Amino acid sequence: MRVIIFANGIVSDPAIARGAIRPDDLLIAADGGAQNCQILGLTPNVVIGDLDSLNPSDLDTLNDRGTQFVLYPKDKDQTDLELALRHAVNSGANEILLIGLLGGRLDQTLANLLLLSLPDWGDVQLATLEGPDTAHFLRGGNSIELKGQAGDIVSLIPLSPKATGVTTRGLRWGLQDAELSFGSTLGISNEMVKPNSLVKIDAGNLLIVHRRNERIEEKEGNYV
Repeated sequence: MRVIIFANGIVSDPAIARGAIRPDDLLIAADGGAQNCQILGLTPNVVIGDLDSLNPSDLDTLNDRGTQFVLYPKDKDQTDLELALRHAVNSGANEILLIGLLGGRLDQTLANLLLLSLPDWGDVQLATLEGPDTAHFLRGGNSIELKGQAGDIVSLIPLSPKATGVTTRGLRWGLQDAELSFGSTLGISNEMVKPNSLVKIDAGNLLIVHRRNERIEEKEGNYV
């Protein structure tokens, strides 16, 4: 099951975001992320959080449309986004796409990205979409195939002290069993030379950011 989680950040290109959503996706909003969902002309199946970012008229509208609410107190130990991720995983998600993860407060943007590295999500495929950028989270022992076109930018950013056994195919500057250290810029701004590229990692955590240089036709499922 694929789940779309809407966070309360910025959605700079609603058309791209809308084009990534499939009819059978489960839509979960982390509190104010419900507004981003509605900007795309969609209604979340579930809204999770303390609801401090939604006004009464939004709540009434969502209630009328049959949205389920999972309420938490304002004084809690997790952000609404973390609660939404846990709900998605507990609901059986094997793939999660996050929209509206970035922008706004810097502390929350950084926390949102680092949240993806928690081991709690197991083998669930995690990705976030913002405009022409799609960021995939990759754990050790896994690989991912990126679909795009020659000239697309691909950056590899370690989210663990070390990412080892990093191997790429189809990128201009290839890596073979390389080691990337947290904070290193070695993996930044590589470039696809084929429509399909491969990245694999033996150990550690890696954030793979794929930026499309030219917008491809916006149709369902094209961006992730």
